[in-house]
Amino acid sequence: MSTNPLIFEHSRPGRRAAAQIPRAVDDNALADLPAHLRREGKPALPEVSEPEVVRHYTNTSAQNFAIDKQFYPLGSCTMKYNPRGANKAAMMPGFLARHPLAPERHSQGYMECMHELQDFLKEVTGMEDVSLAPMAGAQGEFSGVAMIRKYHEANGDDERSEILIPEAAHGTNPATAVMCGYKVREVPVGKDGDVDLDALKEAVGPQTAGLMMTNPSTCGVFERKIEEIAKTVHDAGGLLYYDGANLNAILGKVRPGDMGFDVIHMNLHKTFATPHGGGGPGAGPVGVSKRLQRYMPTPVVGQRDNGSFYWKDTDELPDSIGHLSAFMGNAGVLLRAYFYAMVLGREGMIRVGEYSTLAANYLSKRLQDVGCDAAYPSRRASHEFLLTFARQAKHNGVTAVDVAKRLLDYNQHAPTVYFPLLVPECFLIEPTETETKEALDRFVDAMENILKEAKDDPDLLHGAPYTQPLTRLDEVQAAKELDLAYKEEGAA
Repeated sequence: MSTNPLIFEHSRPGRRAAAQIPRAVDDNALADLPAHLRREGKPALPEVSEPEVVRHYTNTSAQNFAIDKQFYPLGSCTMKYNPRGANKAAMMPGFLARHPLAPERHSQGYMECMHELQDFLKEVTGMEDVSLAPMAGAQGEFSGVAMIRKYHEANGDDERSEILIPEAAHGTNPATAVMCGYKVREVPVGKDGDVDLDALKEAVGPQTAGLMMTNPSTCGVFERKIEEIAKTVHDAGGLLYYDGANLNAILGKVRPGDMGFDVIHMNLHKTFATPHGGGGPGAGPVGVSKRLQRYMPTPVVGQRDNGSFYWKDTDELPDSIGHLSAFMGNAGVLLRAYFYAMVLGREGMIRVGEYSTLAANYLSKRLQDVGCDAAYPSRRASHEFLLTFARQAKHNGVTAVDVAKRLLDYNQHAPTVYFPLLVPECFLIEPTETETKEALDRFVDAMENILKEAKDDPDLLHGAPYTQPLTRLDEVQAAKELDLAYKEEGAA
């Protein structure tokens, strides 16, 4: 049961939070609306006072797990602390009040920032050019594969119908390929976490449009044969797409362009300062190699010989895949990324890569020391790593979900569970570069206690959590019988 009632339970007839009594509406005011679209009665809204509204939503928000309150080690999602300074800078009046339709002459300051952000992202990824237009990581993926498709079409290579995707890929990758009209062919991953190169060589051919992957992969390890992978795909006439979700693992150390990738999307809301989660907004700029430069989504920021900035659109890039939204990406998200990059500088970017991998390897080693099983014990972690609780599930009946739920009672958010699917009973843990050693040690202490509980009292874990606003939910029922609408008791 929840400790915070629904706001409808506070409702009493006649109470209102408005300072004025609503004016009566003239019956003729609705005359232009078709009769079947008009309400027959008043909407079922709660009648509450202003203090009740404020207290209800304040109490509700306090029940949420958040990066501002606790360690949040979600693997693959980079739930790191995001500096308030970047948020404050992006909300400066000159940026906040700028209308997206403002003429170029009134937008030079903003456009200069975006031009510098393009240059910065080109430098850190090793790509030829960058478009900031995609509004989210998923849209960045879509635009990347759409450019690959347009490249093959422009070359008259219409037989290329497949996109190759490693089995450890992010779930959006196959969905993106299908949305762009391709068939998906899965490439297995070996026991060491690397892509099976022999299987890849068997899979490529004249039907191969490209390969979608990230490096480090979702297995939490760096692909050691990435140059050979790139050569194999390129020799077959395909292109390489880089999913930028794990970019903070290699920031300042190695660049996707140098690995041989032709296009990359970057999750600025993961790697570059914008708070991630809650449904958005996001930003997924794409970097491209020279062969895809002409197909970039528009607009992008160009610079004239006199130093002024302008919107470079389809009149200058006629082969572009076109616009992805009404304007030029999420301005606030892009500004936060720009300021974050400026604050960090070149040395700071290198530290991001170093500290994220240091934190992951420290945490992985400590967890193994207290009894956890690493999925790839012979490999060094990148910015994230995989544990498996298959042994506990077999001997004690304690699953990864049981451990995850019990972590909540220790005031620790659970990592990603059951992903990637190729590792049984897995945790995908990403400590990020922003957590202290003390925070990581507290997580290890909690995990050590839970492992003891799993051995001594497995039923304790089966019923967890016990200290949260909601106890263990029936997730299958919730998915099958989703009910998000309040209905007054006794109402039809």
